[in-house]
Amino acid sequence: MIRWGILGSGRIARKFASDLKYVNDSELIAIGSRSTVAAEEFAKEFPVKYKHTSYEALVKNKDVDVIYIATPHTLHHENTLLCLNNNKAVLCEKPFAMNGRQAGEMIRVARERKIFLMEALWTKFMPHYNKVIELIGNGDIGEIKSVLVNFGFRPAPPVPQRLFDPVLGGGTIMDIGIYNVFIALSVLGKPDAIEATMTPASTGVDEQCSVLFKYKNGSLAQLFSTFASDLPTEADIAGDKGRIKLTTRFYEPSSTIEFYPGRVDTRKTIAVDKEPGFGYQYEARHVTECLQKGLTESPVMSHADTISLIGTLDMIRKIAGICYTEDTNA
Repeated sequence: MIRWGILGSGRIARKFASDLKYVNDSELIAIGSRSTVAAEEFAKEFPVKYKHTSYEALVKNKDVDVIYIATPHTLHHENTLLCLNNNKAVLCEKPFAMNGRQAGEMIRVARERKIFLMEALWTKFMPHYNKVIELIGNGDIGEIKSVLVNFGFRPAPPVPQRLFDPVLGGGTIMDIGIYNVFIALSVLGKPDAIEATMTPASTGVDEQCSVLFKYKNGSLAQLFSTFASDLPTEADIAGDKGRIKLTTRFYEPSSTIEFYPGRVDTRKTIAVDKEPGFGYQYEARHVTECLQKGLTESPVMSHADTISLIGTLDMIRKIAGICYTEDTNA
């Protein structure tokens, strides 16, 4: 039995906690929050053995095997190191860190201490995503020529502070644009050249971000993220033999795979098995299995995968002029 603790008690922490019931050999036993009220409210919704009112108390709990970090982006580096230095395995929510320097330090400490550490990029573990990778690998759409991904919504009031606050790592590229970049990297690999531009919000973070990946073979990936308008939030992957479209909310298990073979505009819906829940159980199940096998690194979402993703985000931000305090604080 793998015993979980959750560091942070917000919306995503609750979704993850809800989905743990679908994971065999896993048990949620502890919550860690800096707020006594928040810890109490979380424990009412998800009865846990331990209600810690500090992160320090959670990581020192000897009964906890692994900790899911569900805090704002800018705290991931600090929170992960706190867990690792107290010998706790970590599943850290995306984005893994604010930049490659932070990510490199987190991975270095995990390797030195031989402790499991993985970025929680949940889409990579979902059935629909893996089916798409299978179709592409089988050559069903031929050589990929273009990728078009958009992700956009207008935040409903009250607007969450984290979306626009630079202190919390606000802006589209780190919050939702990361999914666009992830899809492009998954099917085309690292680009040979990048173009990027952004529209700043009043706080200075990117309210909109447009990214173009160029490849030496002529392939292109167009990626757009925005908090200024509602978009279909779809992903199109087109090859010289056909096209795959991931419908609305392409990054979630609710998305549908549409396959358009050949030149004829004949749509086929590719069915995949879907479980109840929000979809966090897939990554939690993988982590549980890794820990049961004694692994310190995931073979699916490897440290190299994380470094590639955060490194690409660093390049995009540099080109577009998106900078955070963490970029200047060594």
